[in-house]
Amino acid sequence: MQNQAKAYLLASIVVLFWATAASAFKLSLRFLNTIELLFYSSLTATVVLFIIILFRHKIGIIRTYTVKDFLFSALLGFMNPFLYYLILFKAYSLLPGQIAQSLNFVWPIMIVLFSIPILKQKLSLKRFLAIFISFLGVILISTQGNFSGLKINNPLGVGLALSSSIIWAFFFVVNAQDKHDEECKLFLSFLFGTILISFLYLPKFSFPPLYGLLGAIYVGIFEMGIAFVFWIRALKLSQTTAQVSNLVYLTPFLALFFLRIFVGEKIFISTIVGIILIISGILYQRKIGAKS
Repeated sequence: MQNQAKAYLLASIVVLFWATAASAFKLSLRFLNTIELLFYSSLTATVVLFIIILFRHKIGIIRTYTVKDFLFSALLGFMNPFLYYLILFKAYSLLPGQIAQSLNFVWPIMIVLFSIPILKQKLSLKRFLAIFISFLGVILISTQGNFSGLKINNPLGVGLALSSSIIWAFFFVVNAQDKHDEECKLFLSFLFGTILISFLYLPKFSFPPLYGLLGAIYVGIFEMGIAFVFWIRALKLSQTTAQVSNLVYLTPFLALFFLRIFVGEKIFISTIVGIILIISGILYQRKIGAKS
């Protein structure tokens, strides 16, 4: 199989994993609270990532890390998985899965907003239009199509879902500054993140229900662990990043399908239209960036 075909296959598997994540979150949260789901999923991901770097003979890379490198990894671990998933899971506990996952998906636009003060990029009229289109989708999803008074049914949940996208965008920018091996970076961030999470969970430890534990293990393996490793591999095999990264935009639509089948959520038309607007704004922004 040619490298590009392998890249498409791996990316497609990752999209499928990520599309099931919203359903896995909602089902797991029926049996676990936010901290429990965070601890067991993060712990699972840490174990999976350790096994991967062990079999790929990358332990030696970690041995070359300096104290400064480990501190930076601890910072990354604080952002993801600790803070990012803590806020994201809480948002899922408060909102329908379709709304939480849709609002979380605006992180590419958040990266654009971060680039204005950090990278000193100018906010051109076209960039503003791209952001405006995406945030129209955010408003549509948040209000469930009820524009009269712009009433948001669960402002805390909406705020948390949008905050998770901000944290992920910031993590993306900061993580790009670390030039170490991607799989080693991922393992260390989850290791430090899980240590931080344990301080919240272990003082209140209780044995989790079996179904909740199985859900957390699924999340840890397929949403956090293997998915990111496969995605890194797909990007490396692909001739261009865009050839596989565009597949990500199938994720929220597939997620709606799984939420309907497995969770039983009634899918709102406003959610579908809102997702289309969000993705349209992101793609327009990428088109602008490619030309600049």
